[in-house]
Amino acid sequence: MRLVLQRALQASVTIENKIFSKIGNGLVVFLGVEEQDDFTDIHWLVNKVLSLRVFSDEADKMNLSIEQVNGDILVISQFTLHAQVKKGNRPSFIKSANSEKAIDLYKKFVLELSKNSKLKIQTGEFGADMKVSLINDGPVTIFIDSRNKE
Repeated sequence: MRLVLQRALQASVTIENKIFSKIGNGLVVFLGVEEQDDFTDIHWLVNKVLSLRVFSDEADKMNLSIEQVNGDILVISQFTLHAQVKKGNRPSFIKSANSEKAIDLYKKFVLELSKNSKLKIQTGEFGADMKVSLINDGPVTIFIDSRNKE
């Protein structure tokens, strides 16, 4: 699994010109599922998201986690994180999981976030044409791949 995590002052997902979900201060997590991913990837990534110290403390140092600042989390499925672009100019998504597996692991990721924290967790809609708006705070953007745990 791959994710791109962005620290945000606010974010929202709009579907068919209607706001589907929105958050205040927190994290926007774009999640991509690969065919070989499983629950162990979810567990590792959820722990990373909840414990990563990317929020500023009183000394303006990134020392606080999302839980310490009581922030919100917006999780959006994004299969394009597994795009292969070595050959030609059109991205290949051959490593992305099929829809059935991807939606299952995406839902389990969101469920694990909810079970392991008391934070407000919002989502996009899997497979929908979403318009994502966010104000990246910092900017802070971090890429995490569960294949690179060490």
